[in-house]
Amino acid sequence: MIDWNSIEAADYAVPGDRPLNDLVAELSRALADPDPTIRDGASYGVLATWIERGTIGPERRLELGDEMAARFADPRTEARTFAPLVLDMLVGAGDFKAGWVDAFARWYPAEQDLRGHDETLGWLHAVAHGADLLASFGLHPEVAPTRMLDLAAARLTAPTDHVYDQFEDDRLARAIGRVLTRADLSADDSTAWLDAIADRFGSDRVSTPVAAHISNCLRTLRQLYVLADRGVRATFDSPAEPLRHGAAVKAALAVTLDRIVRR
Repeated sequence: MIDWNSIEAADYAVPGDRPLNDLVAELSRALADPDPTIRDGASYGVLATWIERGTIGPERRLELGDEMAARFADPRTEARTFAPLVLDMLVGAGDFKAGWVDAFARWYPAEQDLRGHDETLGWLHAVAHGADLLASFGLHPEVAPTRMLDLAAARLTAPTDHVYDQFEDDRLARAIGRVLTRADLSADDSTAWLDAIADRFGSDRVSTPVAAHISNCLRTLRQLYVLADRGVRATFDSPAEPLRHGAAVKAALAVTLDRIVRR
């Protein structure tokens, strides 16, 4: 087994005793390992650094992206939910395939295992990891931002018994907010995706306790309202960027929230 910790300690230098393609294949497998100390340990940092530095060539990066896109159909939760992290690394490095967006769009609203953390498997974070990739795709010039906004609405309205408990609502709200900074969005584009949410939840009969997916949706939209008012940060230490049509988004959010809570 490769000692990824020693590679990390050597400033991520590529070992001379193994072909790089073999190492990348090992990293790909490690990012789907059921052992969280392997999946979320030094191997993660090695892959991220090799992608960022261009250590892995463009052709192999595209192949890696295809592997991750196929992994959205993997039967194992940990394999599916770490695939968007790797794709996010690749998109951030400038790699892109339209097929990756299609695979992500099929998986994200359909994912059933929404646990943030499992005692055995460690971090899973389907919603949060998917949200990060949604933001990256939503800011990519080859992806229509409205497609990612509609995808966020589909995730928010998908039935689930799991209440977000590891800041998934904040991560998804931040991702939506980042997409809403796109300069090519019209005011209608920035708000039309909320219609599906209002129509889905606004017509239901009042019931208690509140269903998990409604609670998740409400908390996500409330956080988005704050971001629409204050701006959204690309990173924790970057300045807040205003939403393209912040006032219109706030107004539409208020109407949507009112329709849901007064149903």
